[in-house]
Amino acid sequence: MRAIRIDRFGTPEVLGLVETSRPVPGPGEVLVRTVASGINPVDDKTREGAIGEGAPPLPMTLGWDLAGVVVDGGDSPLEAGDRVIAMSHQLGTARGTWADLVVLPAQAVAVAPRTVSLVEAATLPLPGLTALQTLDWLAVSAGERLLIAGAAGAVGGLALQTARARGVEVDALVSRDAQAGFAREHGAGLVATDPAAFRGGGYDAVFDTFGAFVTDAVADGGRYASVATQAGPVPDLSARGVRTTVHQVREDGAGLAELARLVDDGALRPRVHATYGLQEIRAAHERFREGGLAGKIVVTF
Repeated sequence: MRAIRIDRFGTPEVLGLVETSRPVPGPGEVLVRTVASGINPVDDKTREGAIGEGAPPLPMTLGWDLAGVVVDGGDSPLEAGDRVIAMSHQLGTARGTWADLVVLPAQAVAVAPRTVSLVEAATLPLPGLTALQTLDWLAVSAGERLLIAGAAGAVGGLALQTARARGVEVDALVSRDAQAGFAREHGAGLVATDPAAFRGGGYDAVFDTFGAFVTDAVADGGRYASVATQAGPVPDLSARGVRTTVHQVREDGAGLAELARLVDDGALRPRVHATYGLQEIRAAHERFREGGLAGKIVVTF
């Protein structure tokens, strides 16, 4: 069995394709054959050594996202041959998904969307769960106003589509003019590259994907959530009655099932920028680092 591992931190040159033993599922676990996986910012940071003491011990298998086929469903309702998606909290469990075969807790796995390929489905788990769980914390409902900072990125783009599917009115802060079309196409109202455009906007909630800290945009008594852990905590807004959080994603099979339903209903469209074979993992990381992506970099097995 093959896996992508690192035995030291550094540039993409440290990524190695190695032979490992076949994993064996235990009680409450399933064995999945990986078909595709996405590259996420956390993978890049982990490889570089930027995570610090929060990283698992070396050598480690990287990867959080997974789309594949069940080999052994164990005592779960899943059966061999089922197409599934999953997210593994690699930093917390050292259970990376960049391997031919991966053992995962059954509750972290969901049946994949029927209407897209597994390559497309592989773009969903980490960014999709980050978007979904953060929106649930923000508790934005139909008719409320939400500002998404970074609405054209991997997380922000899925948050935009999910919020619109829930009937939320969404405005979008994007990084560059070229991203404005995506935000408008997916239902954003006001779209701008200048944070000042949203100052005093009176939004019920703000979803900040990159540490924009557009705190002037949220209404008194509102909610402000950031997923940019590297940017630090959200400024204290308690004097205005604003609840704040820095959300960290968790494994969530039920959330993945909801994302799959949204895809099959046509409310959520996965975006693939480019695909690379497993042997091209270093080139895939180099392309990820270049930025300017219009979707996810996906590695196929």
